[in-house]
Amino acid sequence: MKLIRTALVAVTMLSLLSVPAFAQTKVATVDMKKLFNGYWKTKEAQALLEKSKSDLRKDLKEMADNLEKSQTAYKQLLDQANDPAISADERDKRKAATLDKAKEINSAKQALEQYQRQAESTLADKSQRMSSNLVGEIQKSVAAQAKVGGYVLALNSASAEVVVFSDSSIDITEPVLTHLNAGAPIDVRPSAGPLQTISTNIP
Repeated sequence: MKLIRTALVAVTMLSLLSVPAFAQTKVATVDMKKLFNGYWKTKEAQALLEKSKSDLRKDLKEMADNLEKSQTAYKQLLDQANDPAISADERDKRKAATLDKAKEINSAKQALEQYQRQAESTLADKSQRMSSNLVGEIQKSVAAQAKVGGYVLALNSASAEVVVFSDSSIDITEPVLTHLNAGAPIDVRPSAGPLQTISTNIP
């Protein structure tokens, strides 16, 4: 996601104008991937999105089941409309009924497709907002810990494009993660998975 990639380029920059030379600049590194995956609010956000996806799956299944019933009824009407055992007038009535049922089925299909598109779009927007808020909170925590350590710059060690080499002694990931998860209401177990936008696909 563009927002996260941009945020990871330089997580926290404190003013360098007061520093006479870059050699005197105190720089730290931080693993944004570990922070994002290990933050308890990330896990909470993922759980909320999964709940939303589960509810939407139920709605979609109900719509799909109703559509299947309508298709079954349509086939029965079609068979009856072609039954030579009934009168011509009755066959005409059945044919008219099949046309109405066909329109009903087409409308149901369109409603199902539209609902799924809107659901995926809504979940994607929700995921975007959640990820943006989480990154913002992590940035603030990094800034706070950087100030405590006297650092004027914090670089993301999880991005090869930003950091080519770093000394582990200047890494402040753990104190930042501890700060973020202080008082977390759920069990916090950092994940080693990749940093990414929370998935919103509905199988």
